[in-house]
Amino acid sequence: MALRLAAAGARIVVASNERENNDLVVAEIAAAGGHAFPVYLDLTSQDSIKEAVAAALKEAGRIDILVNNAGVTKDGFALRMKKEDWDFVLNINLTGAFLITQQVLPGMIKERWGRIINMASVVGLSGNPSQANYVSSKAGLIGLTKGLAQEVGSRNITVNAVAPGFIETDMTAKLPQEVKDRMLASIPLKRGGKPEDVAAAVAFLASEEAGYITGHILSVNGGMYM
Repeated sequence: MALRLAAAGARIVVASNERENNDLVVAEIAAAGGHAFPVYLDLTSQDSIKEAVAAALKEAGRIDILVNNAGVTKDGFALRMKKEDWDFVLNINLTGAFLITQQVLPGMIKERWGRIINMASVVGLSGNPSQANYVSSKAGLIGLTKGLAQEVGSRNITVNAVAPGFIETDMTAKLPQEVKDRMLASIPLKRGGKPEDVAAAVAFLASEEAGYITGHILSVNGGMYM
């Protein structure tokens, strides 16, 4: 997503709690002729969120596009799920997204232009066993998307979500092969998605062409859930 938005001319703030990976992404964008800089961000800390946004604003001057892409899992049956595992997933996937959105909104309102794109999931729509915390966080993001879209639409700020299905990433690579086979069998297009498929959806929602789309959940799932 960062590479795709950089190729479209955006100046990218690469923000996560993995400093080395932040630097690697910045270097990759620079090698492709784009502009980017890293910012340390810990979504479990409200102070870190405020500091990261302040650092981004100091460097870039303004934030026009926010992609809330952080996501973690701590799977387990609801009956035995520890509260700390519930809190960990909700705090990063949902509360973190809300808090950083809250920090960038004043600037977007002042400029009367903004794009907020939340990374939901197919399971936020369909549900999934052994993932009560993850499903709740992604369903919550969908609700947050729709609520915010109604709040800030009059300021020419759109708020949308992308709901990927089975995308071939480091996270899904860890799944047992039988789980992958079962997922692929349920996808009409008979293949897993690529990160580029999700990036294309994000780039579209961030563009001027999507200026009349808000509160929408764009499924990128090969027909896995309709």
